[in-house]
Amino acid sequence: MASGLPFGLPAPSASTMNQQLIRSDRSMITMSDDNVMMKQIVETHAPDGREVDVKPLLHLVEDILKRATLQTDTSLTTSQAHAESEDKTNHANFAVMLDSLSYTIDRISCEIAYKGGADGHATTVQLFNMLASYSWDAKLVLTLAAFALNYGEFWLLAQIYSSNQLAKSMAILKQLPNILEHSGPLKPRFDALNNLIKVMMDVTRCVVEFKDLPPTYISHEVSALSAAMAHVPTAVYWTVRSVLACAAQITSLTTMGYEFSISTTKAWELSTLAHKLSNILEHLRKQLATCYQYIDEKRNVEAYQMLLNLFEMIHIDNMKVLKALIYAKDDIQPLMDGSNKRRVHLDVLRRKNVLLLISGLDISNDELAILEQIYNESSHHGTRLDSQYDLVWIPITDHSVQWTDPLKEKFESLQNSMPWYTVYHPSLIDKAAIRFIKEVWHFRNKPILVVLDPQGKVVSPNALHMMWIWGSNAFPFTSLREESLWREETWRLELLVDGIDPVILNWIKEEKYIFMYGGDDVEWVRKFTNTARAVAQAASIPLEMVYVGKSRKREQIRRVMGTINVEKLSYAWQDLTMIWFFWTRLESMLFSKIQLGKVDDHDPMMQAIKKLLSYDREGGWAVLSKGSSVVVNGHGTTVLPTLVEYDLWKEQVPVKGFDLAFQEHHENLHDIVHPCSRFEFPITAGRIPETLKCPECNRSMEKFTTFLCCHDALLQ
Repeated sequence: MASGLPFGLPAPSASTMNQQLIRSDRSMITMSDDNVMMKQIVETHAPDGREVDVKPLLHLVEDILKRATLQTDTSLTTSQAHAESEDKTNHANFAVMLDSLSYTIDRISCEIAYKGGADGHATTVQLFNMLASYSWDAKLVLTLAAFALNYGEFWLLAQIYSSNQLAKSMAILKQLPNILEHSGPLKPRFDALNNLIKVMMDVTRCVVEFKDLPPTYISHEVSALSAAMAHVPTAVYWTVRSVLACAAQITSLTTMGYEFSISTTKAWELSTLAHKLSNILEHLRKQLATCYQYIDEKRNVEAYQMLLNLFEMIHIDNMKVLKALIYAKDDIQPLMDGSNKRRVHLDVLRRKNVLLLISGLDISNDELAILEQIYNESSHHGTRLDSQYDLVWIPITDHSVQWTDPLKEKFESLQNSMPWYTVYHPSLIDKAAIRFIKEVWHFRNKPILVVLDPQGKVVSPNALHMMWIWGSNAFPFTSLREESLWREETWRLELLVDGIDPVILNWIKEEKYIFMYGGDDVEWVRKFTNTARAVAQAASIPLEMVYVGKSRKREQIRRVMGTINVEKLSYAWQDLTMIWFFWTRLESMLFSKIQLGKVDDHDPMMQAIKKLLSYDREGGWAVLSKGSSVVVNGHGTTVLPTLVEYDLWKEQVPVKGFDLAFQEHHENLHDIVHPCSRFEFPITAGRIPETLKCPECNRSMEKFTTFLCCHDALLQ
């Protein structure tokens, strides 16, 4: 492949080159009508339909231009550089393509070497006529390849002339020793040249990227792509003009010498072109980003639909489902084994019952501690085959938020604390899977535990509720098991405190009267406990009392507990985790029924649970039981007055018993006092019922939007 000037053509004289440089292509400034100019360029475009894969050639051009400098890249050895270049170009198809293009590249090379300093627009039009049958991206890469041929030769001689006699002789002919000896004063020109070449390559990559956009997901009907493609001819035109300007700079150095080049240098032309190309590049990149966003959305829709279809199909194992949810490729090990902190493949979950713990990075230590306890108990549930299951943490994060060091540390801290499998990194979970988890499985921010059988079928959309309620007894954590447990359950005190406090379980065995109470009003607590103790003494009954706080307002709970302890008002749970778990279990009972679609069934047990949750929202409350049997479940506005009015019903105690007498008087007061029922469902709760019936009057409740801040995050 030849380079330099065409045979038989004389080199431009110094005076001619001087006139050309002084003129410096005034058409670039004076041509105001870009539309007329671009119309002329577009009219030359007559593609013949041939497809040229320009990427291997572009890689070769990049390699040449990257190394075409005085400072060679010493970080790569010769063998490494050779191997790197061969990786991108050494295949049969590229060799065939290069053979077919060599003549065209040679012609362009001669054209830009001889006419680079002439009228830039006219020469550019000539080049476009020569390249009429090629696509826009091919025109651009072929022109750059021709430029790289001449530019690379110039710098190759500069790098080796001191150690190679042939190169030295050629370098002398091109006046290279003199140029390099005075490279200091020429540095601004070389810097401007390098900067323009960099922008030219960036524009070229961008144009090639547009050509490579997958037609399956984006077409020219899409506005972003059509707008970009309309701008591509302009980008190609000005890049070719820039190639000619760069070629002219090198030609002026080798033909007119160092002194003349210094006196006539017009580096402003290079800077002007670089600025213009940078603006074009910025516009193209914005359009390209919009195209990629459009493609991502289309792919996400496709992947989301695939997930929907997967869960409607029958599979021989769970691998397709797990790959679609966690990580589809086989190139990495996407899981971390919590037992030994080693990475593993998804195959470790094949044909197993899999529990997917789905949460953000804000999952609480309380939740993890209780879950780990239940996990360990369930792991030793027995030796039955169906007891083989695995738990996997699926961390859900916002991919648009930058992954900072604090986020990384928080994730790694959580991951290291978990004894079960975890996804190696949140970025492995793609957007379609996150959308599916949020829209189909109703994940918001609160953790959920989705259970899949060995074939990948969902057998519980959220087993966390039954885990909190029944612990390892809920095994194997299916919706069928959940329904079965509810059928076996009765309204008793053990349902509220099972697995939390053995002290209360002992009171139940001893058939004592037990007041379980809560609230954050210290005065109400003081009056309630003192009155209850006085009534118990008067009625000669064995009474125990336990304070279980509230579902929120931790700092106020601490103050109430402090008063209870100092004044010895009653027994109180000292561990806030116990209080958290009590209320979490109670809320889980409601959510479990919502999930099963039975929240408004005429079930006395469910009505009682809803009352407790409603009472917690405002004021004090108390549950009175005799042993296991719940006698009264009441709000502070009715329970305390019942105790205060003991003298009105004390005659009934010897006849009916304390429990029945208390219950009857409480019901009389309840018919007079009607505290409002209120439920608050955070938007992070997932499944929120459209309607809910009041546990007091059984009428449909009104729905409100509430903004609430209890400052727990500041006070914990």
